[in-house]
Amino acid sequence: MYESFYGLSEKPFSLLPDPGFLYPSKKHHMALTMLQYGLMNQVGISVVTGEVGAGKTTIIRKLLSEIDDSVSVGLISNSHQSFGELLEWVSMAFNLEYKGKDKVTLYDGFLNYVIDQYAKSKRTVLIIDEAQNLTPATLEELRMLSNINADKDQVLQLILVGQPELRDTLQRRDLRQFAQRVSVDFHLEPLQVDETKAYILYRLKLSGADHDIFDDESCELIWRYSGGIPRLINTLCDTALVYGYAEQLSAITKSLIEDVIRDKHHGGIFPQFGENLEKVETEINTQNDRIKKKYI
Repeated sequence: MYESFYGLSEKPFSLLPDPGFLYPSKKHHMALTMLQYGLMNQVGISVVTGEVGAGKTTIIRKLLSEIDDSVSVGLISNSHQSFGELLEWVSMAFNLEYKGKDKVTLYDGFLNYVIDQYAKSKRTVLIIDEAQNLTPATLEELRMLSNINADKDQVLQLILVGQPELRDTLQRRDLRQFAQRVSVDFHLEPLQVDETKAYILYRLKLSGADHDIFDDESCELIWRYSGGIPRLINTLCDTALVYGYAEQLSAITKSLIEDVIRDKHHGGIFPQFGENLEKVETEINTQNDRIKKKYI
């Protein structure tokens, strides 16, 4: 809708985890580097955590785009509370037959698959996204599965990606054996205000923008209301561009972002994060009062 008006070749703030739009902030770069290190050095278990919308899945997509044919990858991206049998999901991730097979047969089939890949000089990597949903019993089962590794080579590597609750779970005393096998551990923090401004500019430039569509004040307000969470930044920025297009504005200003936040706030669905949030809401309420007085 607004792309041609702002001279953009595509939507800059899509909510899809597009690795081509991964902003290389110090935090995101470090998270990706740690995962790359884990793969290259054949560590047994890697764990990356972060808030909802922090960019974890985008980092995983970026990692997957870099992996060559020497690695066989299985991805479980939809773990949930009623996860079911782990070995069925693992078999499905590697396109192995699993229907109608008992646990022993599933384990034997996966073990043979990993050994076969190793004989072909290929490592096997299992990635589990949304891993905070795994129960302690399932995590312990994963640890037992990692016992496939023997001698000097890690024939099976595990990468767990999840929300902060995953860290809490792994700190349980009954999972200390699992935690001791974690070689790579990184927590992805939200963006700071300067990083948020750079993030917005970066995505706009990738989409073909030849000027700064968002001014500094609008970027700062976006940061304060989103808490520096990339997915929330995307939502606010995308909505702001729609509003800007509707009003035929060449630039997105603080007042327009206030309109967006006000509408999101009234909708009651948009999460509220960020430093100085109370101050932001006070400013918006003050602005609302001014509008009411103007027209009453």
